[in-house]
Amino acid sequence: MKFEDIEIEDVDFGAMLEESFKKSDSNSDLVNGIIVKIDEEENQVVIDIGRKNEAIMSLDQIRDEEDGSLLFENGETITVIITGFRGERPSVSYELAEKRAALAEFIEEYDEEEEYIIEGEITKKNKGGFVVDVGGLEFFMPRTLSYISHKINPIGKKVKAVIVKIDKEKGSVVISRKELIERDKAETQEIVDKLLENKAVVRGVIKKITSYGMFVDVGGMDGLVHYSQISHKGPVNPSKYYKEEDEVNVIAIDYDKKKRHLSLSIKEASLDPWKDIDNTLRAGDTVNVTVSNIEPYGVFVDLGEDLEAFLHVSEISWDKNVKHPQDYIEINQKIDVEIIEIDKIQRRLRVSRKTLLPKPIDQFASANKTNDVITGTVSSITDFGAFVKIGAVEGLLHNQEISWDKGIKAKDVLKKGDEVEVKIIKIDRQQGKVSLSKKALEPSPVAEFAKTHKNGDIVEGTVKDKKDFGIFISIENGVDALLRLDDLGPFKEDEIEKGQTIRAVISFLDAANDRIRVSVKRLERQEEREALDQLNAEQDDSMTLGDVFKDQLKK
Repeated sequence: MKFEDIEIEDVDFGAMLEESFKKSDSNSDLVNGIIVKIDEEENQVVIDIGRKNEAIMSLDQIRDEEDGSLLFENGETITVIITGFRGERPSVSYELAEKRAALAEFIEEYDEEEEYIIEGEITKKNKGGFVVDVGGLEFFMPRTLSYISHKINPIGKKVKAVIVKIDKEKGSVVISRKELIERDKAETQEIVDKLLENKAVVRGVIKKITSYGMFVDVGGMDGLVHYSQISHKGPVNPSKYYKEEDEVNVIAIDYDKKKRHLSLSIKEASLDPWKDIDNTLRAGDTVNVTVSNIEPYGVFVDLGEDLEAFLHVSEISWDKNVKHPQDYIEINQKIDVEIIEIDKIQRRLRVSRKTLLPKPIDQFASANKTNDVITGTVSSITDFGAFVKIGAVEGLLHNQEISWDKGIKAKDVLKKGDEVEVKIIKIDRQQGKVSLSKKALEPSPVAEFAKTHKNGDIVEGTVKDKKDFGIFISIENGVDALLRLDDLGPFKEDEIEKGQTIRAVISFLDAANDRIRVSVKRLERQEEREALDQLNAEQDDSMTLGDVFKDQLKK
């Protein structure tokens, strides 16, 4: 119950108690009677109590609870209480008489020097208060001493109270729940004031662990250690670190009087490792850690001293195809890592495992060199080429290195898992990259072409492709040449179509880099020059000796 819901009535306690006793005594006379008839069919007992009409009572009241046998027979004397009337016939109760007798015995033996704290169940209520059953004895709890709100139905509620008054004449026992609650509140406040005032570290016992924290008993009072107050690492699952009945050091950090909630902290009771972290750790340090948690995106590792670091999946291995950290690391495994970042503001540590492992590129470079021919396995194919796995290293086989035919791409001739023979064309240790070539294993069509051709040779080819910067024409045997737009000569760009035949002259031939350029404009000038030379030659042949002497005389 919330204490703000408690209702305290301003009532004259003496008058109220007297009224309650009067009401409870009416129609409840204790009398002796003789059993005159036991009626099994009607399940009732007829008893002569010395009045005009005989009394009746349920037969179940004199049955043994264990074996169901009857406790009395016809003619036996029995003590009962008159509880009411059915017409002119009185109703009686043996059970209530037993309770009255037990209560009378309790009152007789009651020691006023001792304090009696009882636990019972509320069974009845009236204007003045409540009847509480305590092991078959009925005690009275005035409403003003109940600390029970009028907003709730208390019947069936278990309560704890202290006996505050015994009335032997009336045969009644008065109890107070209010006394115990206020005493408990005073004791609680004393404990809380002491804890909050001293801010001292105290020893507590874990009583219950939940998903949001732990309840810890400190000096007879339970406080909550929220999961964010357990470790300097940040919010943690308490069940991973503690179990019930464990002893822990705590500090009281807050108390909500209205809700009576005591907040405790374990992490405040221990040294903060981040305050002096500069004196204990630096980037580049190698430390031995324990794997505490594994996620698809990385691993959390425990450095001890309430410090935790994060090992990203990309920092586990030099292998770029790590699918899940659990394929490389297990929970509780001890591993060496290098500290790569210390962020005191965010209280974040990042570590790397792969930096302590040999670099695959270094091992590869030691065992291989440029122009070596090796065999690898296609690990993946992209739009720009294929990656080939060679031991622990992946090399790039770019589309440009697949074939001398520039129209062929990796995805056209390769698939994942294929074994492929390639030549190493570049090893970049600093970037950790290896470049491969498949076409380098075959003769270059341009190199073959260069054996029989040179700059200035006239060639004829078919338009293969048109680009913004020029036109590619296929000359012979898979050899392509570039005709730049400014070398078109008399042709106009929009007049040229694929498949069209074009004559041009070789203007640039680079067999080493597989490049050929041709020019129609240069061919046009070259043919004009050749025609002019031929014309001049023809004119020189027709001159006579006389013409020569004439020229000389003119000079």
